[in-house]
Amino acid sequence: MEDFEFEHVEKNEPAEDSLKSERTTNRGSDIYSNVVRAGKRTYFFDVKSTQRGEYYLTITESKKRFNRDTGHAIFEKHIIFLYKEDFKKFTEGLNETVRYIDVNNAEFKPFGHQDETLAEEKQDEQVV
Repeated sequence: MEDFEFEHVEKNEPAEDSLKSERTTNRGSDIYSNVVRAGKRTYFFDVKSTQRGEYYLTITESKKRFNRDTGHAIFEKHIIFLYKEDFKKFTEGLNETVRYIDVNNAEFKPFGHQDETLAEEKQDEQVV
């Protein structure tokens, strides 16, 4: 299992991470950032604010790649914009999906669940 490293960055302080300076910040005001380093990937969870002061979340996956043609490293990025009205459904979907993987993939147990945990959860859902 890979180790994860978390780093919180307050936006009023200069970012020390070279990947941070590579990212575009032309959409919304930056409020808060949480950086997660996971192997060859880095994830940025950024809280931003609209002009009306409403918060939203951007989730950026950044992966360092080597460009053989130029001999330079480049960062491949994928960004998801998540708005507050979608937080609950997104979180529920993500948790359900990770729980499925946790229960059904013997090599991947991020939360240490045993197979009987899902059976108990299914029983609880049926009772409700």
